[in-house]
Amino acid sequence: MDNSSSQIPSTALITGASSGIGAEFANQLAAQGYGLVLVARREDRLKGLASDLEIKFQVPVEVIMADLSQVPHLERVVSRVVELPNLQILVNNAGFGLSGKFEQIDMRIHELAIQLHVLASVRLVHAVLPGMLARGGGSIINVASMAGLIPLRNVTYGATKAYLVHFSRTLHQELLGSGVRVQALCPGFVYTEFHSSRPAPRSPRFMWSTAERVVSASLATLERDRVICVPGRIYRLIAALGTSPLIFPLISSAARLILPRRPS
Repeated sequence: MDNSSSQIPSTALITGASSGIGAEFANQLAAQGYGLVLVARREDRLKGLASDLEIKFQVPVEVIMADLSQVPHLERVVSRVVELPNLQILVNNAGFGLSGKFEQIDMRIHELAIQLHVLASVRLVHAVLPGMLARGGGSIINVASMAGLIPLRNVTYGATKAYLVHFSRTLHQELLGSGVRVQALCPGFVYTEFHSSRPAPRSPRFMWSTAERVVSASLATLERDRVICVPGRIYRLIAALGTSPLIFPLISSAARLILPRRPS
């Protein structure tokens, strides 16, 4: 490892950082002493979070207002990424959900989801990897979803998250021995604005988690260098059984009772 980089404060870049899982990553990584670069669309929320973290943890926090579903915004963030001298952690968390049947959702919305979940994530990983490899270490966390492990509803959302899972698995194998770790984080239901802004799932309380527990599980799993992180025992069981052709129909039937109905 380049000894000169060890004298520069370690930095974590987090997309979708203004609320929910992204904001919790910012909080927990700031508590560990990381300087932060926070990326999100909502300027007031982002600046408020940055101010709170700087005061609470005495770490430098840079904010970048950007909508990563827009290519010019993404390229502006990429340009900043390659300038960071000791970027140790990238968290690709920016995303949004889609409600409705595939053919009823405007094609432009599908394209924005693919751009944000897939192309923006891949572009940022491609930008940070040369520096991480040169320094001999770093961590990449791609926030996917249980929807990326088990195909249930919401075609494009699940497909983009499945891409992130497979991308992370393959990249993890390619980078073995390099010192760079890769993780696909696959949470289930989480108490965040992501779910509060959509039709409420009718799932029992034990299937819900908090952003704090999800992020804690992610960072703990990262230390163990495991590529797939599924927070919560119930979801780990579902993920394990979901690949079985005998069990999946039962999971799918249960999901139809739990998940919100889509407009017909």
